[in-house]
Amino acid sequence: MNVQFISHRNARFDDLEGIRLALAGGCRWVQLRMKDATDEVVIEVAVKARRLCDEYGATLILDDRVHLVEPTRADGVHLGRLDMPVDLARRLLGHNRIIGGTANTIEDIRRLAAWGADYIGCGPLRFTTTKQNLAPLLGFDGYRRLISRMRAEGIRLPLVAIGGITEKDLPRLVEVGVEGIAVSGSVLNAPNPTLAMQNLINYGQ
Repeated sequence: MNVQFISHRNARFDDLEGIRLALAGGCRWVQLRMKDATDEVVIEVAVKARRLCDEYGATLILDDRVHLVEPTRADGVHLGRLDMPVDLARRLLGHNRIIGGTANTIEDIRRLAAWGADYIGCGPLRFTTTKQNLAPLLGFDGYRRLISRMRAEGIRLPLVAIGGITEKDLPRLVEVGVEGIAVSGSVLNAPNPTLAMQNLINYGQ
């Protein structure tokens, strides 16, 4: 199972330190999400995050800021439902960059597939404090229904579950057919974030 780490800051760690801890725990896919930061600050952090990801052989994805992918040497971008459309981002970035999109419904998934997304970040599983303006909660049954519809319609994009996910959720997420998870608070707020990430990675192997 692919484990993605979405950066944020808390009382103990800033974005960059959180990324370093997640990488040390075995994570090899990082999304830098700094919603309220200026482009200048995002560039400064992203350049350092790129160096860290290079050290660990990890993928670096920017949240939202398509125009900063090239100058920061990011591997791609993740686009929310209110961000730039995936098809426009694809025209701007070409086919050598990863583009993910956020979905909450089968209609979202169909649209992202038609637009050429590489993967779908789907959620939320449950309430989370690290994301504002949450879409309706899906729960495990919601993922089961969506994956069933995707299979029936021949949509083969990887579906990555997000939203309040913890280690104890992994068995049920695997059972319903989720191919990856994206985590943030459950790692960064743990007593030992590196160990928390190691546990997630070890389960997925």
